[in-house]
Amino acid sequence: MIGETASDRRLFEVSGKDRESFLQGLVTNDVGKLDNGLVYAALLTPQGKYLADFFLVPGDDRIMIDIHAAVADNAMRRLSMYRLRADVVIAPADLHVTRGLGHPPAGAFADPRHPALGWRMYSARAGSAPTIDWDAIRVAHCIPETGIELVAESSYILENGFEKLNGVDFRKGCYVGQEVTARMKHKTELRKGLATVSIEGAAPVGTEITAGGKPAGTLFTQSAGRALAWLRFDRMGGPAEAGSARITL
Repeated sequence: MIGETASDRRLFEVSGKDRESFLQGLVTNDVGKLDNGLVYAALLTPQGKYLADFFLVPGDDRIMIDIHAAVADNAMRRLSMYRLRADVVIAPADLHVTRGLGHPPAGAFADPRHPALGWRMYSARAGSAPTIDWDAIRVAHCIPETGIELVAESSYILENGFEKLNGVDFRKGCYVGQEVTARMKHKTELRKGLATVSIEGAAPVGTEITAGGKPAGTLFTQSAGRALAWLRFDRMGGPAEAGSARITL
């Protein structure tokens, strides 16, 4: 199976002898896991807020970054700012990102976030036109998307399920935003976060959810009577509204 072209993705390569230590001190996941395949990770602000999420791709003399085009330029500027005297070169990689379901072709990597997301491959050959309803898969398994549920300088990764998506490592040591993330981890429970809800009707992405007349969250991706929503769980004791749509947790 060739797979679909992911036209909204960009690829960069990080080379130089300090590439692993450089990334290890910046991203939320353990770069050492590249020995096992793709690593899903994020770059955070010093205050622990999300800036960008991406896949790290293993290579013999480089580490590639598979990142959404909407956040790519800002993320690469931020990485370059941290480079200082490190022996690191960051440059665009002239390859295509393809993804698919079913049996993976040779050279493909399993998507580390969830088995339902299939595989990803990086090559000079483009894939086919998109036909898979990825939004339906994301909604079913509560998987956030860059620029929709994941909002730069606003979202927190633990509220968006990064721990279950294998996007954060709590034993790797320090990285930018680590202290805030660790404090959130050690709370007794998260009172806010992303969830899959039932929805009757529809409303635009970003519509405020209210419950009992009080703000209770924000509605995001919708598919087949279900939706992703960021919620204040303490206000979701019963039905809620998002515009003219009815929401049930």
